[in-house]
Amino acid sequence: MIGIISDTHDNIEAIKRAVELLNSEGVSIVIHAGDIISPFTIREFKELRARLYAVFGNNDGEKEGLKKKFSEINAEIQEILRIEYKDKKICVYHGTYEEIVDALIRSGNYDIVIRGHTHKLDIRNFSGVLMINPGEVCGYLTGKMTLVLLDVENMRTKVCEI
Repeated sequence: MIGIISDTHDNIEAIKRAVELLNSEGVSIVIHAGDIISPFTIREFKELRARLYAVFGNNDGEKEGLKKKFSEINAEIQEILRIEYKDKKICVYHGTYEEIVDALIRSGNYDIVIRGHTHKLDIRNFSGVLMINPGEVCGYLTGKMTLVLLDVENMRTKVCEI
């Protein structure tokens, strides 16, 4: 099971709640689709009992500080992330440019494309490519703090409000 989050925007309480929920669900990996913001928030992710992967968002200005903190907790952060998990090819991009999201989906190179940026929960299938935007953990724009759990074996998603 994969935990998918995005747009935490320094909301420490929301991050703590997300980490608790992800741990209680026993996820194997957590994917953060960007806009973490400040390196100091990474200490909250140390509590995860799963490997953390992330991409930079458009508001992540202190990239070197984030890279340093991620390396300290044995996590990974990149501009665009490509991983394989249980024979599924996954690409993660924050989603700042819609044409890049569209190109990733249409490329045929991925089974799953994960994005953030809009703060809007969105799960759709595009000709066999599952696109997931988990919404926002911070709750600042929509008033809802959401994350998505993905069972990769059957490609089923579960939306969780924290």
